[in-house]
Amino acid sequence: MGDAVDLVLAQWARERPDVDVWPMGVVGRISRLSRLLDLRLKEFFAERGLERWEFDVLATLRRSGPPYELTAGALNRAAMITSGAITNRIDRMAKRGLVERVPDEADRRSVRVRLTDQGWETVEALVGPHTENEALLLSALNPRERDRLASTLRTLLESLGDTSLD
Repeated sequence: MGDAVDLVLAQWARERPDVDVWPMGVVGRISRLSRLLDLRLKEFFAERGLERWEFDVLATLRRSGPPYELTAGALNRAAMITSGAITNRIDRMAKRGLVERVPDEADRRSVRVRLTDQGWETVEALVGPHTENEALLLSALNPRERDRLASTLRTLLESLGDTSLD
């Protein structure tokens, strides 16, 4: 049995045997896996009344520690989206009562985004079920395979410049 990428590789091998297409196997599988995981996570959060990006913002604020707030710029870097997009997202989450904007005491020109009580309760209620869902998505791998995959993906991400945000 093979996956959809095996078919693509076999077709290229037949049509262009002179080209070593092994990179397509890796990149194609990572791309397909990313889409499948995104779909499953989107479904998981939709069933709980959230967008995936909303959970990402809530989780980023929650794991930042007390007082559970960051500048919009720090949230922007963590989410890897445009500043306009983060402003729009914060606006939408503030309207839902999940976050609030508070003046930055150190820089009066800046605003910090803080979890509200409702936002804190939301992320607290979801972090356990979310990790259980992710474990289910990875259940085809044994612990050694998971560790090896995580290490390999870390190496690849670092080689492409995706390192610590600090």
